Amino acid sequence: MNFSINLLSDIQQIWQYQFLQHAFESGTIVAIIAGIMGYFVVLRRSAFSAHAFSEIGFAGAAGVVLIGVAPIFGLLLGSMLGALAIAALGRRAANRDTQIGIVLAFSLGLGLLFIKLYTGGYENEAYSILFGEILGISSTEVLTTLLLGLVVVGALAAIYRPLLFASLDEDVAEAKGMPMVFLGIAFMLLVAVAVSMSVQFVGVLLIFSLMVTPAATAQYLSTRPVRVIMISVVISVGAMWSGLFVASYTAPPVSFYITTFVFALYLLVRFAHWKIRTRAVKRSNVQGNGPRGVGG
Repeated sequence: MNFSINLLSDIQQIWQYQFLQHAFESGTIVAIIAGIMGYFVVLRRSAFSAHAFSEIGFAGAAGVVLIGVAPIFGLLLGSMLGALAIAALGRRAANRDTQIGIVLAFSLGLGLLFIKLYTGGYENEAYSILFGEILGISSTEVLTTLLLGLVVVGALAAIYRPLLFASLDEDVAEAKGMPMVFLGIAFMLLVAVAVSMSVQFVGVLLIFSLMVTPAATAQYLSTRPVRVIMISVVISVGAMWSGLFVASYTAPPVSFYITTFVFALYLLVRFAHWKIRTRAVKRSNVQGNGPRGVGG
């Protein structure tokens, strides 16, 4: 396809291809889920767990190819089993880095073993999970992604208020008798499913681009949870659409553009936030010193 100055014409040209329609449909679903879950991942300081689930899921994907099953199912199963293991080994969200590292190391070893043992027709798909394959999404996978997305949103809505409370202050939530173990396990499972959905598009090695960076950016723009989530979703969806659009006319992969867009926006927002805060502090200092100087 050739890029033109007429943006509307370019969009219509892209929409003529079914594989690009599937990419936009599934990519939008994944971006929305990643933007929502990303807020809690950042709030609970669980970015490492989001990355770990993607690599743990890779071991599951590599394992199921041994029995001739599509890697996506192993990815989902592996990440969910990893979530249960991490939640069981570490009760508090802030103290799980060691447990995550232990499970991650073991899973990566298994993944490499499974890849070595298998020589069938799915190994290329298993490797593609490392970098994503959004332009190869089928209509069945779009439907699967939609169903998984609805499950994640429904489950998150059911535990939203207690999960938010527990994420803001674990000590107070535990003192009030909230089911911390249940919330921890439920949250980990939801992250595992969300990560499994995202990995199909941005890959294991680039999962932070959708699961963490938009939410981290949104936190500089608002302090209200609902508003932060909405901003995170807008950033995630915007990056997905922009990446798909530009990648349709250029050689670099979609995941490269997605990660570049969200990272550039994060740097821009963080710099702007720092400048605004610096000016506010200077203005406050000037106003505070003025009356004392006159009175002195």
